[in-house]
Amino acid sequence: MPAKPMKAIKKTKTPAKKAVAKTTKIGSENVRWDLTELYTGVHDPKLNTDLAKAVKLMEGFHKAHKGKLKSTLGQALDDLRVIQQQTGTIGMYLYLLYSTDATNQDIQKMRAKASETFAAASGNYLTFFDHELAALSAADYAAAVKAHPTAKKHKGMLDRTRERAKHLLPENVERALTLRSPFGPDEWSEYLDEVEVETKFSFRGKKLSQEQILDIITNHPKADVRLAAMKVLNEGLTPTAKIMARALNAILGAKNVDDGERGYAHVMAGRNKDNLVDDQVVEALHKAVQTTGAKYARRYYRLVAKLMGKKTLKWSDRNAKPVRASDSKVSWNDALDIVFQAYDSFSPTLGKLVREMVTKQRVHAAMYEGKTSGAYNYSMETPEGVRTYTFINYQGSARDVATLAHEFGHGVHGMLAGQTMGALEMHAPMAYAETASIFGEMVTFNNLLSKAGSDKERLALLMGKMSDFLNSVVRQISFSLFEQRCHNARKNGKLTVNDFTAQWKAVTEELYGKSDEVFTYEHIDNLWSYVGHFLRPFYVYAYAFGELLTQSLYAAKDKVGPNFEPLYLDLLRAGGSKDAVELLKPFGLDPRDPTFWSAGIEKSIGAWIDQAEKLVAKGVK
Repeated sequence: MPAKPMKAIKKTKTPAKKAVAKTTKIGSENVRWDLTELYTGVHDPKLNTDLAKAVKLMEGFHKAHKGKLKSTLGQALDDLRVIQQQTGTIGMYLYLLYSTDATNQDIQKMRAKASETFAAASGNYLTFFDHELAALSAADYAAAVKAHPTAKKHKGMLDRTRERAKHLLPENVERALTLRSPFGPDEWSEYLDEVEVETKFSFRGKKLSQEQILDIITNHPKADVRLAAMKVLNEGLTPTAKIMARALNAILGAKNVDDGERGYAHVMAGRNKDNLVDDQVVEALHKAVQTTGAKYARRYYRLVAKLMGKKTLKWSDRNAKPVRASDSKVSWNDALDIVFQAYDSFSPTLGKLVREMVTKQRVHAAMYEGKTSGAYNYSMETPEGVRTYTFINYQGSARDVATLAHEFGHGVHGMLAGQTMGALEMHAPMAYAETASIFGEMVTFNNLLSKAGSDKERLALLMGKMSDFLNSVVRQISFSLFEQRCHNARKNGKLTVNDFTAQWKAVTEELYGKSDEVFTYEHIDNLWSYVGHFLRPFYVYAYAFGELLTQSLYAAKDKVGPNFEPLYLDLLRAGGSKDAVELLKPFGLDPRDPTFWSAGIEKSIGAWIDQAEKLVAKGVK
């Protein structure tokens, strides 16, 4: 049950990548967080002092509770919370620092030192907890829970730990695995980050970074330019694909061994248990997206083709913006006003928390060389209280405004859950960690839609929202299907680059249609190789899970009425203490219902595309 103390609690829409583009003058250039409330810098002596203190806390935990949980369970949980606060603060600080200065060797060394130190201490001093908890008799366990308020509060977490004991390996094996944990997938991930930084793409006389060429493919208004950029990207990723294939072979092979030793029934079983969701629920999600989701995806992209005057689209047109109400940038202050007003319109409580992040200088929005890109929120209970930090590369696009609303949603979730559940259970599993963030996006989107000044602006908003939705749902489930097939194929031996490419093409056509049906698939062979989440098996389906769960939840808002806000705030406060079924029950929703996921699709993109098609039928372009 004790978490790996150094693991980053990172919630992103896309993997963090290196930022190289220059920010235009839109007011975000000097928006940087103040981390001095944590430490003054990577050479702050307090870092090493606190590192040593954390190890002492874990050593003390071992002495105080090993062989004694029958009588000390409640106090052990209180002590674990203190350990999590200590290690979490250090881990959070170093990750935040790394994000803003990724090439700094001193930061990288300190992160590695902390990770390896915590892994060693955790392996040596915390591994016993799960085994001893699971070994308690039913009577002794019930008495230990009843005897202490902290144990009562976290009974659900303890119950789940006991239930998963059947998948534990012997204590000495678990210890060895924990000691080795810093040298696994994260090492491959960091190496591939370095490869990405060094890889440049020659395009029209310029040397571009991966992020820059992806930006052209996503945002350039001319189809021929997007297609040419995708060709260069695909060809330029050839060396990366060879490295990624080697990394995936190692990670998939190791996971297959681990799954077999732990007795997991299938390749996704461990992740599903971590996400507190039944296999049947995850299977229903995938089936709904493969059928209902794929149907709406094809309908949407046919509408895009119609607006572009084409019969079929190139794959490089997938994120095309056929309707542009305005190409003007949204200033940082205007973006804050939009998001503040949206949160206020739903919940003054959430609006106040969002403002607090800004006024306390816990937002980093400036973009510059050496800063990682993407966006995330990192929340942690420190010894001084709950802290939440929002990271974004703000460039003034409508997508950036939505991303800001999204990450602030993670922030309010972290603050409310941290205040209620503390370090042990404040973080919701990935499967529904996206609930608050997507809800924040929806509140902001509907606020903007209600204020749209013209049909063209309304259509542009709808088209942009549907594109984002399909990237979160259909695209991520195609990733998940790719993973499933590769993991299962790896059981029969090592996979080549061509093997990965074949699976990539197969799942793409399964979700988006055969070639010439909706898309033609030029230059996609190596695109799987830059999806960093594949290095963390079955991470990706959580985006679709969170999106559709939230859409169903949002659709219930009017039906529930005035009680919705307090019920929703209680959902956020629950953190990781409840599973999805428990969280949704007060709203009259059940993710075990086979129609739940399809209903989430119908109530969101189903309604949006009806509106968009009616506007197009009126001649709006």
